Amino acid sequence: MLVAGVDSSTQSTKVVLCQAEDGAVVARASAAHPDGTEIDPRHWWSALGPARELLGRADAVAVAAQQHGMVALDEAGEVVRRALLWNDVRSAPQARALVKELGGPQEWAARTGSVPLASFTVTKLRWMAEHEPENARRTAAVLLPHDWLTWKLGADAMVTDRGDASGTGYWSPREGRYLPEIAAMALGHELDFPRVAAPAEAVGETGWGARLAPGTGDNMGAALGLGLREGDVVVSIGTSGTAFAVAGEPAADASGLVAGFADATGRFLPLVCTLNAARVLESAARMTGASLDELSELALAAEPGAGGITLLPYLDGERTPDRPDATGVLTGITTANSTRENLARAAVEGLLCSLADAVDHLAAQGVRPRRTLLVGGGARSAAVRALAPAILGTPVTVPEPEEYVALGAARQAAWVLAGTPEPPAWPAPPATEHTVAGDDAAPRSGVRARYAELRDATAGWTAKEET
Repeated sequence: MLVAGVDSSTQSTKVVLCQAEDGAVVARASAAHPDGTEIDPRHWWSALGPARELLGRADAVAVAAQQHGMVALDEAGEVVRRALLWNDVRSAPQARALVKELGGPQEWAARTGSVPLASFTVTKLRWMAEHEPENARRTAAVLLPHDWLTWKLGADAMVTDRGDASGTGYWSPREGRYLPEIAAMALGHELDFPRVAAPAEAVGETGWGARLAPGTGDNMGAALGLGLREGDVVVSIGTSGTAFAVAGEPAADASGLVAGFADATGRFLPLVCTLNAARVLESAARMTGASLDELSELALAAEPGAGGITLLPYLDGERTPDRPDATGVLTGITTANSTRENLARAAVEGLLCSLADAVDHLAAQGVRPRRTLLVGGGARSAAVRALAPAILGTPVTVPEPEEYVALGAARQAAWVLAGTPEPPAWPAPPATEHTVAGDDAAPRSGVRARYAELRDATAGWTAKEET
C-alpha cells in the first residue's frame, strides 16, 4: 500500500509518496508558494496541483504544515482575509498586551504551556480585532494551515490535531482541551473550534477514496519523520531555526523562551524557535558575492572566531529572544580582519550561536540530549556541519537530506492504515556523524562568550537605534 505526506511550508509545498510498510519514497512533487508573511490560502491548494496524480495513487494521506497561521473563516466557511503566517510580527504589541491581561507569563505558561509571542495565532486574533474589526466580526472559526488543507481534501468536519492545536495559544497541552475564554478575550467574541482528533484517527476520505489522517504541525511532522525518541534533540535550520525534543511531560516555561507544545503521538514537544536561520547564510552570501557553497569554503578558510568579528543574526526581528523590532548587528570589524572569509565565518558562527542558545533553553526545562540531529536546508552547508559540534557542544548527527516533515506526515498516514498503538517502525534515515575538530575545540567558549556579550548588550536597542 502507498501513503502520501504533504508538507505545506512557508515557501513551498512538498509531497512524498511512500510505501506504507517501510517508508521507502517512490515519488515526489513540489511547487513554490508566493513570498511574504500573509497569503491567500488558495495558493496552498493550487500548489497541490502538480501532485494530484501522485496523491491519487495513495491509500492514505496526511498534511503537515507551518504552525500558527491564522485562517479566518466566516459562517459559510469562506476565507475572511489573507492568512497571517507565523513569521508575521505585526501582532507583537498585541502579544505583550495579552500576556498582561491574563495575569502575566506564569499564568500563560501554566494554562497554555507557552507565553505567546507575535507568531502565535491568539495574538493575530487580537491584531485583527483592533485593526480590522469588520473582519473580526465576520470570523466564526479559525483554522491552522494544515487544518484548512485537510478540510479541503475531504475531512468530515473541521478538524486538527493536538500538536498543531498546542501552538494556537488557546489550547492546553496539559489538560488536552481548548480554552475558549482566551480566544474570546483576544477576538472579542466566541469562536467555533476544529475538533481535535486522536493521533492515528481517520478523519475523512479524499475524493479518490484515500483515508485522511488528522495531520499536524511541521515540527511535529519532522519529529515523526525522524523517528525521534525521548532524549533526542533536533536542531533544524530552515526558514526558521528550531530546537526541539520529544518529552514525556509538558513544559511550562514562564520565560516564554520554550514553547510547551504537544507532539503528534500523545507525547510532548518542547520547542524553541528563532526567526532567522538559513536566510542568514543567504544574506551573507549576497554580501560576500558568493554562492552558498562558496560561502562555506570562505568560512572554513577563516580562523575560529572570525578574527574577532561577531554577528548577531536578528536580520528580520527575532522570536527567541523576543525582539520583533531588532535588526542584525555586526561588531569587531577592523581594517585587518575585514575579509570575505571572516565575514562568512562570522555568519556561520552567529547562526550556530543563536541555535546553541536555543538548545540551552531546552536544557533549562529538563531536556537531556542523548543525541543531537542537525536537519533542514542549512544543514547542507559544509561549514555549518563542520562548526556545529564545537558551538553546540556535542557530537552532531546529520541525517541525509530528506523532506522529513512530509515523510512524517506520510508516516502518520501509514499509522492510520495500520491501526496500531504506535506509529509504524520505519527504518532510521541514513546519517553521518560529526565531532569537534581539534582546532575548533578551544575557541568555542570564546566565540559563544563574545556572542552572548553582544546579545545582552543590545537587549534594549530598538530598530531605529540599530540602523
